[in-house]
Amino acid sequence: MRYTRLFLFTAIVVFSLFPCHVMATSWAYPFVVWDDYIYVISDEYVEKINKEIGEVTKYSDMEQYEGNFSNVYPKGTKYYSIDGIDTDTAIAIHIGNGLYIKAIREGEYTYQKSNIYYIYRGLGAFAVLIVGFIIFIQTRKNHEQ
Repeated sequence: MRYTRLFLFTAIVVFSLFPCHVMATSWAYPFVVWDDYIYVISDEYVEKINKEIGEVTKYSDMEQYEGNFSNVYPKGTKYYSIDGIDTDTAIAIHIGNGLYIKAIREGEYTYQKSNIYYIYRGLGAFAVLIVGFIIFIQTRKNHEQ
């Protein structure tokens, strides 16, 4: 009985380490992701664009994705460099009818890195569960002899 409680306690602790994925996301602001950086959409229109640099590859207002992702603009929306402004500062988003809006670089987009962290964390938790189960079985065998 004592070992069953120990096993259950270990299982509860290990599974509490697994990440809980929420299916809906509440965004703090509209954004696009380009070249592993997040760009926040501003209210400023851009008149002088330079060249096309990319496009939205995934859109969702509910989940995060890797790549050139947006929570506002649909797949295929084009990104442009702005004449006289480095892309490390801002880019232009084509919003239709010859209009472009400025998106200001906020920082690194860490979606992929956070997923790696959860994978390692889950594997570690699984390893602890296996070791706990092996110890439980060995202890039980020793008491039966």
